[in-house]
Amino acid sequence: MARSENDPEVAMTSSWRIQQVARVVRNGGVIAYPTEAVWGLGCDPWDAQAVERLLALKQRPVEKGLILVADTIEQFDFLFEDFPELWLDRLASTWPGPNTWLVPHQNLLPGWITGEHETVALRVSDHPLVRDLCAQVGPLVSTSANPAGKPPARNSLRIQQYFPDQLDAVLTGALGGRKNPSVIRDLATGKVLRAS
Repeated sequence: MARSENDPEVAMTSSWRIQQVARVVRNGGVIAYPTEAVWGLGCDPWDAQAVERLLALKQRPVEKGLILVADTIEQFDFLFEDFPELWLDRLASTWPGPNTWLVPHQNLLPGWITGEHETVALRVSDHPLVRDLCAQVGPLVSTSANPAGKPPARNSLRIQQYFPDQLDAVLTGALGGRKNPSVIRDLATGKVLRAS
């Protein structure tokens, strides 16, 4: 009989897995983890070597920039100090959830995250495993788990096929059930740049 996530033993196992993966992230590892719609690759956004490895795995140029995901809006507060109330309301009304906002980074993030852009893509996840992991390590790089030109991974078998023995940890768990990646909007204009 399958156990539910409310089962104390399952919850303890899940918590232990998250602690193990959090340790890998803090030690500069690159991980895969389930998100709302597809599997993601992640690492510590402040660790240049980890980001460089992740970009190499994805065959993604650094100029394109990367998305950051967090557990709460407060994890991004260091970016929001001078933001108008309207912008903060836009963020608060859509997070947590499958909404990515392009936010002015004001040079408060490293270039290997922002790429050649004046904005950085931010999301506060509503996926419980992502939230638990970010609660332990802070914001994470969040990019779809696939090499350039391949479809995003939707199961752990595909992760193994794409990145055999190349990841430092895989946080096992189920996707969040959404069919499409998050909506992307520009914070300054509210304009939708990618629909769901």
